[in-house]
Formats: sequence, C-alpha cells, structure tokens
Amino acid sequence: MATAAAVLPAFAAGPLSRAPTPLPRRLLSMQPSPARRDGSRGCSLAGVSGGRAPTVRRNAAAETVVPYVPGSGKYIAPDYLVKKVSAKEVEELVRGERKVPLIVDFYATWCGPCVQVAQDIEMLAVEYEDNALFVKVDTDDEYEFAKDMQVRGLPTLYFFSPDQNKDAIRTEGLLPMDMIRNIIDNEL
Repeated sequence: MATAAAVLPAFAAGPLSRAPTPLPRRLLSMQPSPARRDGSRGCSLAGVSGGRAPTVRRNAAAETVVPYVPGSGKYIAPDYLVKKVSAKEVEELVRGERKVPLIVDFYATWCGPCVQVAQDIEMLAVEYEDNALFVKVDTDDEYEFAKDMQVRGLPTLYFFSPDQNKDAIRTEGLLPMDMIRNIIDNEL
C-alpha cells in the first residue's frame, strides 16, 4: 500500500497545513471583458471570449425596464414572456377575437405565492408559446379593476376561452402547474 507521502504532493505530505495553494496568475487577471469597454468593472478569464451580445426574448418590451431598488419588489425584467398589462388592455383582449385561450394572472409584488405562480406561468408561456396568451395584472396598480373582477385573494387566475360563449374559469390561490395545464388543455 502506498504511503501518504507518495500519493500527495510534497507540500501536503507533512502535518496538516492550511496554506492555500496559489492559483496560476493568468486565471486571476481582472480586466474589462471585450463587451465592457465603457469602463465598468468585469471579471474575465484570460483567453475566454465574452463578446457575445445578450439575447432578448421574443416578447421583450424595452419600455418596461425599471431600475432595481433592493427590497422594493418593483423590478420587472424586460425579458419576461408574460407581459404586465393594464385594465383597458385586458378588456380589449377579452372582448377581441382570439384564436387561443387567454390566461390573466392577478398578482401583487409583495405576495409570496404570486411569485411562485409567476415562475410556473413563465414556464407555461414558453411551453404554450403560440397556443395560449398569458398576461398579468398588478392589483396594486389596478386596484379598481381587480375589485370589479372580484379578486379577493392572491394569486387569482382567470382563464378565457377563445369561444366567447364559454364562461371564464376563475381560480384563487397557489395552483400546481399540472392543474393549470389541465385547465388550458381540457376546459377551454
């Protein structure tokens, strides 16, 4: 059987030491990456190209960019697929002619379950890309509209069929993603 001195490098063969192993200098270089020529600090590995432009999703709206303020809960990323809409826009979507179901998510930025449902709805928006339309309404911004739509608990989802003769389906609370899928596929 091999001894520890034969298996371990020379610096670790002695008693346990806590001296860190130095990393090669080229891996620790701090320099602006090629994409950051504006003087902002960036860390890049030497020899790795980082000049690829960030991608933006298909439905991204540049006008929704709001500077992030930690703890405010008011940050909306521009690359979310599910677009935040006003009461007027929801009414136009519901009354207008559609070939796909419309799912409206009533949420609040301070609501924990709303964040969980929003993540599921984002994934469903990718899954049902052209087969369903997902939108969201902030109940703090559209309080009167939420009250008129009888939103009492959050999150509340409304499912509108493309067939104007069918009634809307209303759910309240945290729903599993499979149940939302089931409603879209079988009930609308």
